[in-house]
Amino acid sequence: MEIERYDDGVPSWADMGSPDLDKAKAFYSGLFGWECPEGPPETGGYSVCLLNGKTVAGLAPQMNPDFPPVWMTYVNVDDADSTVAKATAAGGAVFAPPMDVLDVGRMAILADPLGAVFGLWQPKSHTGAQVVNEPGALCWNELITTDLDVSKSFYNAVFGWDAADAGPPGGPPVYTEWKVAGRSVGGMMLKQPAMPAEMPPNWGVYFAVADTDASVAKVQALGGSVFMGPTDIEPGRFAVVADDQGVVFNILQLKS
Repeated sequence: MEIERYDDGVPSWADMGSPDLDKAKAFYSGLFGWECPEGPPETGGYSVCLLNGKTVAGLAPQMNPDFPPVWMTYVNVDDADSTVAKATAAGGAVFAPPMDVLDVGRMAILADPLGAVFGLWQPKSHTGAQVVNEPGALCWNELITTDLDVSKSFYNAVFGWDAADAGPPGGPPVYTEWKVAGRSVGGMMLKQPAMPAEMPPNWGVYFAVADTDASVAKVQALGGSVFMGPTDIEPGRFAVVADDQGVVFNILQLKS
């Protein structure tokens, strides 16, 4: 599915700062078939990766070695500065204030009140991922939180997201979908007891694959690891994996 532009409040991009950029390019190119040409010198080594000539995600050198590398979710916004003001008023923190990135867009890095980090992207020449929901492309963004009510309040105040809960009545929801104008744009779930105790609230990314089981085998062949093996869920079959440098992400074989 090709995307020309994203509405305000819709996740539009994901990138990762790697401690070894060449290894990251080799891993994700081997897994997803990406081409990751080196960006111009003024981008600091940032690579916009392509799938069949369309932008899908970014890879860059790790900027701060004090923090572990992660896949970062970026939400498209019409005005980064006003969105940052909404976030701070709602109890969020600013890690990087709004800044222009050459002529490609304006960005900021924030954390919600529980510590989950995410980015804002106000597009100029770079509109975000040009293809989604196809093998090798981004297909979902998901918040793991320790307090559903706090998260619902914050993201509604910042992006106007509505939250649709799924699960038996009378108990905590099994899953929550974020909605913009009635359309699902992401998900949320409570941190589960089986998840590592040291794992903070976080935004995770899902990349679509044609065959989850085959992709898990390829992850391992490329030197990556598996945290949760192939599992059937309502949208399809997914797994939680990590690349050969330990960066965690999800893969999902969508139901046809």
